[in-house]
Amino acid sequence: MKVMKWSVIAMAVAAGTSQMALASSQSESEGFVEGSSLTVLNRNLYMNRDFRGDASQSYREAWGHGFIGTFESGFTQGTVGVGVDAIGLLGVKLDSGEGRAWPDIFPKDSEGKPQDDYSSAGVAVKFRVSDTVLKYGTQFVALPVFSTDDARLLPETARGGLITSSEIDGLELNVGRFTALSAKSEADHDSVGLEEINLVGGTYAFSDSLSSSLYYSDVKDAFEKIYGNVNYNMALAADQSLAFDFNIYQTDYESEYTSTGSDEDNTIWSLAATYGIGAHKFTAAYQKSHGGYFDEDGVPVGYGYGLDGGGTIWLSNSVQYSDFYYKDEQSWQVRYDLDMAAYGVSGLSFMTRYVSGSNIDMGAGNSDAEEREWDMEAKYVFQEGPAKDLSLRVRQAFYNATNGLDNDLSDTRLIVEYPLSIL
Repeated sequence: MKVMKWSVIAMAVAAGTSQMALASSQSESEGFVEGSSLTVLNRNLYMNRDFRGDASQSYREAWGHGFIGTFESGFTQGTVGVGVDAIGLLGVKLDSGEGRAWPDIFPKDSEGKPQDDYSSAGVAVKFRVSDTVLKYGTQFVALPVFSTDDARLLPETARGGLITSSEIDGLELNVGRFTALSAKSEADHDSVGLEEINLVGGTYAFSDSLSSSLYYSDVKDAFEKIYGNVNYNMALAADQSLAFDFNIYQTDYESEYTSTGSDEDNTIWSLAATYGIGAHKFTAAYQKSHGGYFDEDGVPVGYGYGLDGGGTIWLSNSVQYSDFYYKDEQSWQVRYDLDMAAYGVSGLSFMTRYVSGSNIDMGAGNSDAEEREWDMEAKYVFQEGPAKDLSLRVRQAFYNATNGLDNDLSDTRLIVEYPLSIL
């Protein structure tokens, strides 16, 4: 794998050398201070999850406020630009009791109670030559084989190095190595337990309507993944469009990770088609998981992620609560989106979807399990005035499963976000 990684780096450097005479991001650098920005995202999150008495903890509830500060410097001028980025995170508990504590929102103290607050910070140094950037340190990552999650009060952060090269028009290449990953509810930089992940891949836009991606990752002593994507957008008549999105993961698990005494594998893919007409979008999606294994508790595992980032599941049927990713599972989704801007209410949108999964392998002698989820969401973003960019969002999910796969539940989330641009 080292040969492949260095080959990609060599390609990027060669491409950059051949295009140095042309305009590049570095040649247009504003300077370290002049190109700097500082933003603070205020996030107020309330969540409750009612398990309807079917779990050891039948009800969870949490309310908190998060401050997500991000500083990004510009690059110094010259052939090699240098810059510094910094992240500061602070989560404050507003309400959550011991009996209804939510383990992945607030960390617990020595007595098992949610902490009143938690925080973390990190710095990354970055270098740029032409249109190639090397960034090393604490950072957010959004790649299909390594993606930090941002679905709770505070986001995950990763520590390591990432090269991003855009030397060739339409092509982005990524090469990275990370050695630590912090959980959404922990201040420790290595709270997830990631020892090392190496990744390589890229995305190429063949045209404005067609693009494709291919990535590879290797999580030490855990698993290897290959990810592929094809996305096609077709313009139809006026105010109409048709889009197709195909995603696939091939995962090879090591025996040390599965605890089954042998290596295991899984292939999961999804295909979604979205038809848009005016303010309306209609989506249909199909997702299929092939293979997997049973963990120590007998749970059927198909596609596994988390050690490589809580957001590393770029599949159509990964929704509010369930990912529909179990061993041999197949699932269908229908979805409807409405943008009220077409009716004179800019910033207001609605969404609802229904996903049904079946054929989940529960082991020899057991019937296959099924699961279903119905989601609804409403969001409003202020368009002007003192509250410009303030967003209000309500998310509601109803979930049920059969044959002991999971607990039936309802999941409610109220999210208020307000970004402040300081620099």
